[in-house]
Amino acid sequence: MIRVLVVDDQFLVRSGLVALLRAAPGMEVAGEAADGAEAVAVAARTRPDVILMDIRMPGMTGIEATERILAEATDPAPRVLVLTTFDLDEYVYGALRVGASGFLLKDAGPDRLLAAVTAVHGGDALFAPAVTRRLVEAYTSRAAAPPETGPPPGLEALTGREVEVLTLVGRGLTNAEAADRLFISEATVKTHLNRTMAKLGLASRAQAVVLAYETGLVTPGASGG
Repeated sequence: MIRVLVVDDQFLVRSGLVALLRAAPGMEVAGEAADGAEAVAVAARTRPDVILMDIRMPGMTGIEATERILAEATDPAPRVLVLTTFDLDEYVYGALRVGASGFLLKDAGPDRLLAAVTAVHGGDALFAPAVTRRLVEAYTSRAAAPPETGPPPGLEALTGREVEVLTLVGRGLTNAEAADRLFISEATVKTHLNRTMAKLGLASRAQAVVLAYETGLVTPGASGG
């Protein structure tokens, strides 16, 4: 059973999401909140598996709420799936930067929304990787080329293989595609990525993509091919 907290300042939107989740097999509504501050309080009390987080709210935004919730959460931390009205949204980029697992457009159909909740709960954190990559490229704060030798600043703790895996993930490749590129198993890619995220204190795969761009490991326009 996947326990979901629904956060949206619009009552009708929030009620519709709650009704959809309650009717879906394998889903349970852990709670609901009308703003960021309430979301932080309800998340601490109910410890949901997944949070559907509206990003633009009065008072505490979804970015701030996401950062607070993930900073204060005990393991396992909830997966945050950001809801937005348009994909190239600087607010969404900010949420991914602080650890949200992915994002979904509010006009996505019920099946897609339920699939997204299931995906992030299962650890497939980067939902819609091509769109997420385009968003990160649009708002990344640094596009410097990586140095000729050694990892970029901030990534010194990583092994050479971990840097390779992070680079491919940053370019939007799946674990299976990265494994094929590096001639290793998919499980080994996942192990390297998990170690990378642990070393760098990253909460989600999307956050790893953001870091890959902000350190200059991957630059806008770089492709997985």
